[in-house]
Amino acid sequence: MKAYKLLNGIALEQNDQLYFAAGEDWNNFINDDGVLQKASSWIKSGKAEPVSTLDTSALRAPIGKEQELWACGVTYLRSKIGRQEESKDSGGADFYAKVYEAERPEVFFKATPHRVVGHGEKVRIRKDSTWDVPEPELTLVVTSSGKIIGYTIGNDMSSRSIEGENPLYLPQAKTYDACAAVGPCVYITDEPIDKNTEISLTILRNNSVAFNGSITLAQMKRTPAELVSFVYREASFPFGCLIMTGTGVVPDSSFTLQSADEIQISISSIGTLVNSVA
Repeated sequence: MKAYKLLNGIALEQNDQLYFAAGEDWNNFINDDGVLQKASSWIKSGKAEPVSTLDTSALRAPIGKEQELWACGVTYLRSKIGRQEESKDSGGADFYAKVYEAERPEVFFKATPHRVVGHGEKVRIRKDSTWDVPEPELTLVVTSSGKIIGYTIGNDMSSRSIEGENPLYLPQAKTYDACAAVGPCVYITDEPIDKNTEISLTILRNNSVAFNGSITLAQMKRTPAELVSFVYREASFPFGCLIMTGTGVVPDSSFTLQSADEIQISISSIGTLVNSVA
């Protein structure tokens, strides 16, 4: 089942049929270990009524107003190589090789909800950066108890010129206004996502493909449950949180985003997240 956060309620999609629950609060809906059963009961009881179309103009990023967005890095071999490449001149390349092999993963705070945009909205690149890329990532939706109740698509915008200059500049490279996009929905399930699920990235420039690439979750070195365990270690999330799981699709050093580029990130079973660059 898929759940969409709307301006005036919540839309549910089950077996290609849409249902709308008017006036329902996303924060109370999503932070619930039994959210799949709750959504199903809404449909069966008529609380969520059948509709023919989804009002995309009312679509919002599927993150609660009091939730946090966290992220994990160097979870794919391609990411390790890319991070080593960008930081080799600063002497920071060895750090990424070590964290890839370490028991403790790289996890970091990414954004508060007001810095996160949704499907169809604009992401930003920093004015003080010269090398910028999107990072397509499976994003976990986790309750306050630490249970993964669903999955969405994330775009972890990254300023590689800043990140590569010094590893200590990571927060500046990762966290700024419109630094992340999530959406268009949450795929709600009680089952772990299939490891053969594909993530694909396409970047359009002037209506032509400037970059494309894909990878499967089978290439991710760490499990979603493992990443959740480290994010939740010594940190509480009363309203739950979203966790980006890292990227394995990394444009090479000859590519940087430009204003008006269109970023399309697709994950089979979830959908496609589309954003343009401001």
